[in-house]
Amino acid sequence: MGAYIVRRLLLIVPTLLGIMLINFALVQFVPGGPVEQAIARAQGGGDVFGGFAGAGNDAGAEDLTSTGNDSQYVGARGLPPEFIAELEREFGFDKPPVERFLNMIWNYMRFDFGESYFRSISVIDLIIEKLPVSITLGLWSTLIAYLVSIPLGIQKAVRDGTRFDTWTSAAIIAAYAIPGFLFAILLLVLFAGGSYFQIFPLRGLTSDNFDQLSPLGKVADYFWHITLPVLASTISAFATLTLLTKNSFLDEIKKQYVITARAKGLPQNRVLYGHVFRNAMLIVIAGFPAVFIGVFFGGSLIIETIFSLDGLGRLGFEAAVARDYPIVFGTLFIFGLIGLVVGLLSDLMYVLVDPRIDFERREG
Repeated sequence: MGAYIVRRLLLIVPTLLGIMLINFALVQFVPGGPVEQAIARAQGGGDVFGGFAGAGNDAGAEDLTSTGNDSQYVGARGLPPEFIAELEREFGFDKPPVERFLNMIWNYMRFDFGESYFRSISVIDLIIEKLPVSITLGLWSTLIAYLVSIPLGIQKAVRDGTRFDTWTSAAIIAAYAIPGFLFAILLLVLFAGGSYFQIFPLRGLTSDNFDQLSPLGKVADYFWHITLPVLASTISAFATLTLLTKNSFLDEIKKQYVITARAKGLPQNRVLYGHVFRNAMLIVIAGFPAVFIGVFFGGSLIIETIFSLDGLGRLGFEAAVARDYPIVFGTLFIFGLIGLVVGLLSDLMYVLVDPRIDFERREG
């Protein structure tokens, strides 16, 4: 197993390098880079994309759609060349793309992700600042999905074909079909003062007087705020886990060792949880790291926006729109590295749950 782990760790380097190279190459062809963003702000346009969309007055639109004689940037007319050159130097665009990419990778290998172009804060500090929101959504959504889906899937397998199985299948498939953002809006309308009940807060992760609350009050306030966002981000996770658990148990229940255990007169719970559970739950439990990362990174932008939560989803979106490349590439590198490491952890979880699995022998 040691050789397999070493090979997987070594494979992370070229994989991560390929991810960064492809995205860096694509960014070179994207209009409205950080220099143009800075030019638009310097001319009072706010955002370079506003001029492209026809926003603002005619003079501003003319500035944003004109090209100066001495500059390649849209909207640079009227600005001194020295100012443009200083912007390029500040953002690192005075160097060739290959040199910029190599410098970026060298810095990232030392976990030096630089500072945001427009926020005057280091990328690491910015990620740490936004991390609690994303961890809250990812961790609690995953835990709730597992705590509900595993017992429900087991009961569906035991009562396969009954009315309970039919109705629960219809319910979880309907929940899976509901978009997360639509369910989030429904929760706001019903329980956050939209039109019916004012039970939960409308926005934020904590109350304004959070620091003044007692320890127990802080815990209660925290859960009071996260209830609706976590429910909205969890709704679609039940179907896959529940059906996966049910099918895994059904496959195991039909095997000979289960029939033999029942023939010996063992109680139903002893058969299910003493014999079937370990084999049936292999794929479900071992996939926990990957599921958590999937919930952690995916689908959080809309939920964070609806509930006014300032997390990594909104950070990534705003950085992409503003062409804040240190944040874009820094988060891409960190999350890509985490994703690759989690893939290895998932394999190790398989071995932990069932030591009979040998990845080295399979690769050989």
